[in-house]
Parts: sequence; C-alpha cells; structure tokens
Amino acid sequence: MAIKKDLSIDFLGVKCENPFFLSSSPVGSNYEMVAKSFEEGWGGVFYKTVGIFVADECSPRFDNVNKEGLPWVGFKNMEQISDKPTEVNFENMYKLKRDYPDKIMVASIMGSNDEEWRKLAKMCDEAGVDLIEGNFSCPQMTSHAMGSDVGSSPDLVRAYSKAVSETTKIPFIAKMTPNITSMEVPAIAAIEGGAKGIAAINTIKSITNIDLENMTAMPVVNGKSSISGYSGAACKPIALRFIAQMLQNEKLKDIPISGIGGIETWRDGLEFLLLGCRNLQVTTAIMQYGYRIVEDMKNGLMHWMDERGYNKLDDFIGKALGNIVPAEDLNRDFKIYPQFDDEKCIGCGRCYVSCYDGAHQAIDWDAERRRPVLNDNCVGCHLCLNVCPVANCITPGEIKWKDGREQIDIAMKHNYE
Repeated sequence: MAIKKDLSIDFLGVKCENPFFLSSSPVGSNYEMVAKSFEEGWGGVFYKTVGIFVADECSPRFDNVNKEGLPWVGFKNMEQISDKPTEVNFENMYKLKRDYPDKIMVASIMGSNDEEWRKLAKMCDEAGVDLIEGNFSCPQMTSHAMGSDVGSSPDLVRAYSKAVSETTKIPFIAKMTPNITSMEVPAIAAIEGGAKGIAAINTIKSITNIDLENMTAMPVVNGKSSISGYSGAACKPIALRFIAQMLQNEKLKDIPISGIGGIETWRDGLEFLLLGCRNLQVTTAIMQYGYRIVEDMKNGLMHWMDERGYNKLDDFIGKALGNIVPAEDLNRDFKIYPQFDDEKCIGCGRCYVSCYDGAHQAIDWDAERRRPVLNDNCVGCHLCLNVCPVANCITPGEIKWKDGREQIDIAMKHNYE
C-alpha cells in the first residue's frame, strides 16, 4: 500500500502542497515547461529570471564534471537570465497562475538599477504572482550592474530589496551568491531592506575543464570560454554550510530559507529541511532525469517520515541545526576505532593503501588471508571507512578514552548503507 504523508508547508505565508520547486533556470523558462512540471507534481516554480535586459546567449553553453564513469558530479552553465521579451515572460506567469491556481508561482527578477527593480516589481503585481525572488547572484551576467557582483555588495542588496519591498506587498526573497566569504552579511542587508526570505545558494563561479584541443576552458565558444556558474551534487556541501551559518546567526535564525544546491534525491532534500529550510529548489537533477524525479523525491521523503513516525514536515524541520557546533566545542576526549567485517571484506586492500599513504600507517596487511589488521597506530580518523567500496564492511567499533578524560555515553553513527 502506498504511503501518504502531509508534505504541505507554509512558506512566507503561502501554502505549498509540497516543498519541491523548480529553481529559476532553464528548467522553467516558458509556459509549456512549467505546465508539464505542475502536471508531474512539483509544488511550484521560481520562473526563470526576468529582467528589462534580454539575454543574447552564446552556443554551446553547458559542460559537466564526472568521476570514474559516474553521472554528473558537477555542471557548468553559461546561460544568463531569460532571452525572451519581458512582457512575454510575465504573460506566461499570469497564464500559469490562472490555469494552475493551486501551484505556487514565484517571479525571479533582476534589474540593473533602482528604477528597473521597481518596474519589475510592479509587473509582478500585475501578473498576480505569489512570491518574488530577487536574483542578486547569477555569476555569468555580462554586466557588473547585475548578478553576483550585486550580491557581494551589501549596500546594493539592501537598496534593491528596499526598492522592491516599497513597490509591492508580495513577499520578497533575496537570492544569495556563494561567491563571497560570509553570506550572512548580504543576507542581513537584504532583510534590512525589506526582504522576508532568503534563497541560497546560487551557482559557484568555476572553470570545470580545460579543452586540450582548443587550449581554453569548456564549453568552447569559437575557441574561447568564460568563468561561469557551477551546480549539481558537488555543490551540496557548500550550500549546506552557508545555510547553516545563516540560520545560526541571531539576526537570521527566524528567516525562512529556500534551499538550493545539489538536490538530486529525496535524501538531499531532507538534509536541507533538517537544517531548517522550508522550501527546496531543483535544476541540475531535472536536466539529467526530467521532471518525473519529483515523484521519487516525494515518495522517498514520505517513506522516511513513516519510518520515523513523522506526520508533517514541521515535525522535523531544523532538527539537525543545533547539533552543528563550532570546532572548539567538539568532544575530543576519545577515539573510535574502526572494526572490520571479514565476511563482507572483498580483499581489495584499499583501506590498507589509503591508511599507509594518506593517514597513520595503522593497518597491517595479512597477505595470506587478504584481510586488513588494525595496529596500535590507529587514531580513529576513519579514512579506511570512507574509501571502502563495500557498505558497512568497515564500521565504528571500540571506543578508547584518552588518559584522564571523563567517560560519558557517546552518540555515534552505526549504519553506513
């Protein structure tokens, strides 16, 4: 029997049927695409960013990074904001909201000055959108007056947030750039300007590959290339870090956040929710697998909720945030030694090689049995566990307390499947 759980959630006063949205990107850039995504079950869309400026795109404009034959680990996108006329985009948003009134329409906008931000905000009002996102973070704009150069300037973020918030009563979300040391600074500036929520993160400035034929970066555009945005699974750790830091900041702890960056599975989405996000945006996974992945995400999340006894998202949103502490607050009184399951071990020797060449020479190799043997050099770093290709073959084992340290009950991870 199918498991059904309540995935609805309130985000900035708007009731969403589920937290899974298309992010403002190529995956939601016209009526037909968004309509199809709604039919597939997405809760809403951050429509591809619209500006007064209409993009003139290059070709090709995508590249990817993989590892050992895996699907995309990371994805490079040199596409800018919408290449369609501004009026056409807002007309599409109006029709989508008319035809799918229960779905959430978020207009993502980008201006190059105060006047343009105000004009776009008025057009959002006329289109009847539910929410507005301010794109302060696109890393591949051809003008320094737009995109991530704006997002790294707290004064501009504050001013443009104020321009939109003074023009419309529609809740405004500021989309942050990760191409900065501290995201809290522009995020606080956005809230000071009137933004009600934060979206994070946008893509990371990158060069993904060097083409050996044309001696330039990828993708190759008439023998040249450019630095531009990196997305996909490789960006998730960076996104989670920035989001945690913002939600642990006293001035931002109660601000609703839309999480973006490497969400490809239900578990990825769950991790953002556990940090405290109330909305999830997806692009790169859709580009690989299509809109239908939302069913996998919803079903996986509902099964996990059923296993844990949760009935709604608010039962567990933010549960992990308080357990992420400064490095100086970690308990350093003990070591947890790895234990090896000889029955599961395939005798590949990766743990031995990695420990000897990259750690503490704490594993001896029994050549006759082709099995690892732990020695007294072990410091409990668990590199061996991380390189082992067999799930739960190497797991945490004996706890050893450092001399003179107080022994307490230890919470640790047991299952690595």
